[in-house]
Amino acid sequence: MDLQEIGDRLEIADVLTRYTRAIDTGAWDLLDTVFTPDAAIDYTESGGMAGAYPEVRAWLAEVLPAFFPKRLHTLGQLDVELGVDGDPDAATCSAYFHNPMPLADEQGTERIVEFGGLYHHRLRRTAEGWRSERLHEEIVWTRGL
Repeated sequence: MDLQEIGDRLEIADVLTRYTRAIDTGAWDLLDTVFTPDAAIDYTESGGMAGAYPEVRAWLAEVLPAFFPKRLHTLGQLDVELGVDGDPDAATCSAYFHNPMPLADEQGTERIVEFGGLYHHRLRRTAEGWRSERLHEEIVWTRGL
């Protein structure tokens, strides 16, 4: 592994960390450093929407705080492939995630809803660094729904 590959892998890992930090903290502007402006995002497996980044970003900012005011991701086992389809500026990354979130019920008590799965990103090297141009959230298991 040469220094360029090591740097690319570290930067891609940082993209995924920024993604989960933005979602968990509600720092929606931070998502602009994660996705390309024309990125395609698919949250349908968790009951969410699929669409273009600007539309999904607005939806996240509206829906997540309303239903899940507290969010906390854990990421692991990043599987990065550089040079996808022979393009040195394209990569894929799949990462395990665990996302427990308190959800208030009709009586005002909280229960924990959990999602476990994989984030599948297709990334592109841009002038600003690596950015995700496609995200598919694959749900493997849920608890508390």
